[in-house]
Amino acid sequence: MHPLTDAVANARLHDYEASVKHAFDNLVPVLKQIASERCEPDFVSRAQAIARAELGFELPAPILEDSWIGGLDMRRLFAACVFETYHRMSDAFYRDDPLGGRDGGAFERFLLECGFHLMDVTPCADGRLAHAISYVLRLPYGRVRRKSYAGSLFDIENTVEKWVETELTRFREGRPNTADEPTRYLKVVMYHGSSVDPAHQGCAAHGSDDAAAASAGLERLKAFRQAIENSFCCGASVDLLLVGLDTDTDAIRVHVPDADGYCDLEHWLDAGKVYEITRGMSAPQARERIKELVRAHAPGKTAAAALTEGMVQLIVGLIENNISQIDYVRQYHGGSYADIGHAERFIGAGIGFEEIQLRNLTYFAYLSTVEEGAKDVDVGIKIFTGLNVNRGLPVPIIVRYDYHGGVPGARERAVAHCERIAAALKARYPTLCADGMLHCLRAVRDCDAAAPIEIVGSSLQPAAAGGH
Repeated sequence: MHPLTDAVANARLHDYEASVKHAFDNLVPVLKQIASERCEPDFVSRAQAIARAELGFELPAPILEDSWIGGLDMRRLFAACVFETYHRMSDAFYRDDPLGGRDGGAFERFLLECGFHLMDVTPCADGRLAHAISYVLRLPYGRVRRKSYAGSLFDIENTVEKWVETELTRFREGRPNTADEPTRYLKVVMYHGSSVDPAHQGCAAHGSDDAAAASAGLERLKAFRQAIENSFCCGASVDLLLVGLDTDTDAIRVHVPDADGYCDLEHWLDAGKVYEITRGMSAPQARERIKELVRAHAPGKTAAAALTEGMVQLIVGLIENNISQIDYVRQYHGGSYADIGHAERFIGAGIGFEEIQLRNLTYFAYLSTVEEGAKDVDVGIKIFTGLNVNRGLPVPIIVRYDYHGGVPGARERAVAHCERIAAALKARYPTLCADGMLHCLRAVRDCDAAAPIEIVGSSLQPAAAGGH
């Protein structure tokens, strides 16, 4: 391994990834086994015994008990198992903090030393980037703002609102530092491509064109900064960072910016190449060499445009962290993931999902209304048509809204959001829903209380019985 690789962290992260993904991937084999028992007279008890032993939970009794009428509804059973597995995984995440993402004090101090009071990262919504924070960059998820969008094309107005909220917190509460300290808001865009199949497995939102993805990400970054400066003042500006990710190897490429935020789209510092250059050095030598390489890749040629020391320090840290991830993929995935394309297990839609920190576990669509996020949701449905529908399995969608429990009526509004989105999904995809090929779980969470999720409804629930 590389001298900078954290082998202990790699082993811990792999144990978590393997256990969670096994829980989802084991569903189909177990359900096949249960289906083979459906003609037995004691089928319900046999099925529940298998589920308890293999999955760790019981199956919805009504689905099993009604199997004598119209046969065993495997689509509903599959969706129920996906939802229960997600629920258990989510509860364990908030209860046990398996990735240690809440303990981010050291990273926050490091970030302040680099001259930044918040790091706001937008990866693409593609499930192959869902692990960008906890694995690829090895950052504590609790101290980094992450909001994913298709093509990494984040909502500028929403991000301006977050900037205002951050600066007001600094001014009113002095968190993480006071407003008079000369630190800056760091906005990062992470686009992606594929080294194994660049023409087909890159970012779908940009036609698998890496150059187009990088260019669009940079334009969105510049527009955000311009919005801040136009609305407030030049002194209230932000720092920008553009990062690319090879979703096959998890190696990042950093477009090193100068002090003005300018970076060259045609040149970058490739962590994979840095790995090879420094692998024979001692750890201190490797860090020093990485620092030299970062400075050498700065685009500015004049003193005024020189790369700031804080940005150098930050990029060195990100590349060092990524070196551990490069070795992680080499050690546990043979250097390149077998699933170079989509292999997500469910669609997550709404606001939240802090617990989704694993590659190819979830396709995420950030949305307040289906109309606003229609493009992202349609992409997710297209992906799951290939993954599930064409195999006869339904599309599992989890609609989730996090809310601030200290705000009066926030929970009720979050539940209403879920109901509205679920109804809109049913209206947008009527054929899938009518055929039992799309099922939706609704959940909310009080993010102020660090609470687990609360299930508030599901399309799997039987309709209420009518009365005279």
